[in-house]
Amino acid sequence: MLHLRLCASHGFGTPSFRHVGGAMKIAQIAPLYESVPPRLYGGTERIVAHLTDALVELGHEVTLFASAEARTKAHLVPVRDQAIRLDPAPLKSDLAAHLAQLHKVRARRHEFDILHFHIDLLHFPIFTDHAPRTVTTLHGRLDCKDLPAAYACWPQYPLVSISDAQRTPLPQAHWCATIHHGLGLDRSSFSPEPAAEPYLAFLGRISPEKRPDRAIALAKRAGLRLKIAAKVDMVDRPYFREQIEPLLDHPLIEFLGEIGDEDKPAFLGQARALLFPIDWPEPFGLVMIEAMACGTPVIAWRRGSVAEVVEDGVSGFIVEDEAGALTAIRQIGRLDRRQVRATFERRFAAEVMARNYLQLYWRLYRGIEAAPPEAAPDLGRSA
Repeated sequence: MLHLRLCASHGFGTPSFRHVGGAMKIAQIAPLYESVPPRLYGGTERIVAHLTDALVELGHEVTLFASAEARTKAHLVPVRDQAIRLDPAPLKSDLAAHLAQLHKVRARRHEFDILHFHIDLLHFPIFTDHAPRTVTTLHGRLDCKDLPAAYACWPQYPLVSISDAQRTPLPQAHWCATIHHGLGLDRSSFSPEPAAEPYLAFLGRISPEKRPDRAIALAKRAGLRLKIAAKVDMVDRPYFREQIEPLLDHPLIEFLGEIGDEDKPAFLGQARALLFPIDWPEPFGLVMIEAMACGTPVIAWRRGSVAEVVEDGVSGFIVEDEAGALTAIRQIGRLDRRQVRATFERRFAAEVMARNYLQLYWRLYRGIEAAPPEAAPDLGRSA
């Protein structure tokens, strides 16, 4: 879904002929914490991978600034030998790595029509003279104390939210669009039926705001197996050790640890439902559409972006509490898994996301404040 607001013209002149229905030159600047796409956990880098490939498939010239092990259809500019999180080096500087990346981007900035940043606001002081030709997608939570003052310092940067709910703490920021995430259409991931031996799935990260304890309690009350595939960050290890690990000693609960993309289709596709029992203002929740891609419905608490992602009664159920979740589990068999997959294809395919971004890129490049949809050029051929 794309919600555009007016973005003022910044006097870059008349666009060249090649952009009228032709290819754009786009730079994608990825975080360096995970590979693109990630080997294991990692939402932002996974979205950058799918967006970049979809833009190339639509006929555009894309350059990806990322770590060297990236797998991409675009031209890769490697800016670190490997992604930071899984680098075994004992001493690493994520700040130094990203500053070196930005130095490379700045040196080549005039080669591109649009620079698309996915690194929060780290680039703001460095690209102020080029801000109108940038897009900054904010992938994280925005209810942090210091963010309003920082965004007020650099109001010239066009910002993209990944849900309308994400904007709530920063209503005055320079929002130009809300564009939901998308994933590639891998039809082999669809499972028309769950496994014969039913189980619920929890996928993602072990942390207090993700509420794995709530998922465990729910599975026990429902009398269903729960499979947990999740990473444990260093900062969350005390929480895991003290609060979650004792709950795993139960015949219905299976902890698998962190899994990669190759294992997700089977893990999600064979589940009766994905549990998304969050207790925080979730900016998007990529795992919800990963489950939908497999045809697996989602049972999610009404927090953050959930109401924008889950179509209640179609692709899952939105609940307010544990009692509502238990009811949803009993009713989950009423949902048509083919309709769940169809919802994913219609709303959350990578091509849908890419075309929405292209519409925004084009408007920013042309400096058009309110171009009617029919005035926009063809934004790419179908893949």
